[in-house]
Amino acid sequence: MTRLAQTLGLTEIQTEIVANVRQFVDKQIIPNAQELERSDTYPTEIVDGMREMGLFGLMIPEEYGGLGESLLTYALCVEELARGWMSVSGVINTHFIVAYMIRQHGTDEQKQRFLPRMATGEVRGAFSMSEPELGSDVAAIKTSAKRDGENGYVINGQKMWLTNGATSTLIAALVRTEEGQEKPHKNLTTFLIEKPAGFGEVLPGLTIPGKIDKMGYKGIDTTELIFDGYRAAGDDILGGAPGRGFTHMMDGIEVGRVNVSARACGIAQRAFELAARYAQQRRTFGKPIAEHQAIAFSLAEMATKVEAAHLMMVNAARLKDSGERNDVAAGMAKYLCSEYCAEVTQASFRIHGGYGYSKEFEIERLMREAPFLLIGEGTSEIQKQIISKGLLREYREN
Repeated sequence: MTRLAQTLGLTEIQTEIVANVRQFVDKQIIPNAQELERSDTYPTEIVDGMREMGLFGLMIPEEYGGLGESLLTYALCVEELARGWMSVSGVINTHFIVAYMIRQHGTDEQKQRFLPRMATGEVRGAFSMSEPELGSDVAAIKTSAKRDGENGYVINGQKMWLTNGATSTLIAALVRTEEGQEKPHKNLTTFLIEKPAGFGEVLPGLTIPGKIDKMGYKGIDTTELIFDGYRAAGDDILGGAPGRGFTHMMDGIEVGRVNVSARACGIAQRAFELAARYAQQRRTFGKPIAEHQAIAFSLAEMATKVEAAHLMMVNAARLKDSGERNDVAAGMAKYLCSEYCAEVTQASFRIHGGYGYSKEFEIERLMREAPFLLIGEGTSEIQKQIISKGLLREYREN
């Protein structure tokens, strides 16, 4: 039988990188994920191993000390990491998005200042858009940065749902700067805020209150971010000019949606692996349950969804790497991969029967992780809006 989720046309370097990550996942992550997740422990040793492999600098150009690889290579690595434990892939996701935004939109000084240290993992990135009352309406951001002197700003407000909020040392935060533009999204600016790791008031006027307790996605900190008179310099603005933050963030979110798609593919693959193994071990009525038609058909449906999701994710990554606009492809991939991930995981849970409800079995953890992908980087409903708008651009009647 052909193994699922194979990717054609990879270079030797890409193949080697992905194979090394898969080996790392099988040896270091899968054997330890259950206990780390159960105790909600940050995977320090695993993260150190990822640093040694160069994963924090995977897409950072070689001139800044990174590997200079493509979005596709990165997505395939994320797929493997999520197959082991989704939280581990989350450690590098926000870091990757911030590094990508600096690479694409930062000033030369900002690239020189941050990218070499990000490539080694010395500096860890997090990004912040959402707010307690915001949801997906990014243009309605209330956190504000008001000018203070010739080259300074004072920031006040509350941000929400920062992945790696405490463990990160660099946050890209989207806030409102009144630029006098009629369209609300043109009054938004991204600030690059370097800070110490930890909780509490980490800098004057900048507080990380504590870790938000979640249903799943354990071992990785999700936090709030409170600005209370925090002083930033004009040099901290991504790209050096205010009012471009929305464009910067949307570019970052576009590649982030490929990342979430890859995570969904990884979890779906693992759910299928667990179901296929259990179905051949568990016997009822004198034979393995895999030989019962109901189970066999379920496995066939799961495998088809795993394969389709992987192909959609790979297509979205390759399109972005080509330089073409990929908002529709990324939206489609994120929508389909996350929905299929939830369906495949639940099908695996059903195959496990009562054992699937036990914390001793890995599928129980996947059942709590998969729902996050339905809302992360925009819900399925938001993706449908993006997809439909993009399609109508191409199919509009004159």
